Amino acid sequence: MKVGVLLPSFSAGAQASLAAARDAEAAGLHGVFAFTHLWPLAKPGRPAIWPFPLLGAVAASTSRIWLGTLVARVAVSPPAVLLGELVTLDVVSGGRFIAGVGTGDAKSAAEQLAYGLGYPPAEERRRQLGEVLDALAGAGTPAWVGGGSAATNAVARAHAATLNLWSAVAADVAREAERGPVSWGGRFPVDGPEAAAELLDSLATAGSSWAVFTWPGSVAAVAEAAELAGLELAPRSAAAQELSPRAARAS
Repeated sequence: MKVGVLLPSFSAGAQASLAAARDAEAAGLHGVFAFTHLWPLAKPGRPAIWPFPLLGAVAASTSRIWLGTLVARVAVSPPAVLLGELVTLDVVSGGRFIAGVGTGDAKSAAEQLAYGLGYPPAEERRRQLGEVLDALAGAGTPAWVGGGSAATNAVARAHAATLNLWSAVAADVAREAERGPVSWGGRFPVDGPEAAAELLDSLATAGSSWAVFTWPGSVAAVAEAAELAGLELAPRSAAAQELSPRAARAS
C-alpha cells in the first residue's frame, strides 16, 4: 500500500504546500494531494489555494512523487474544462498524476452556489462524472472517484476507476475491495503516529491501494506512521534519513 498526504493548501500562500511536497518526496512518501475547494468546508471567507496551479508548481519542483486532486468536482467547471486541467497536470508531471474526481455533495454545494456556479441534480453530476472518466481513460490518466452514494460508487465501478473512500473503516474498505480497486483518504489520528500506524495496517490488510492523510502538521509524522506499520517507502535522500524520527530515537 502506498501512503500520501494532503497538502496544507488552506492558506493564502503556496510556500507551505510546496515545502511540504518537497519534504514528502525526500522522506519517501508516495504522493501528495490537494483539496479542490473555494474555501475550507463550512468556513467561507478563509483562504484556499486552487489545486491546479498549485499541483503544477509541485510537479515542477519534484521529480518522483505522485500528485493528485482529492477530489475535483465535476459541477465546478464544464467537463471539457475540467478534463483539460486534469490531463494537463498529467502531462506536465511526466505521468505522475492521479485524477481524483467526484460529484460533490451537500457539504460542498454552498461554495459553488456562492460563486454562481450552480449545483446540478445528482443524476446530471453522475452523468458528467462518467464523461470525464471515459475521457481520462482515453488519455491514459489514472482516475479515482470520491465515494458516496451507491449510485456514484456504481459509476466508478462501471468505468473501472479506483473508488476512494473517505474516513471509511477497514471493514467497509474490505467489502468494496472485493468489487474493485479501492483507495482511502481521511484524517490523521489525533493520537499520533502510533495510532496512524495501526490504521495503516488495518487498511493494507483490507486491500486499500493507498492511504492519504489530511495534513498533520509535518511530513515526519506520516513517514513515522508508515515506518511503524512496516510499509515500504520510496528511497529517501540522505538528509531525510538523518531526520527520520525512528533514527533520531535510536541515536
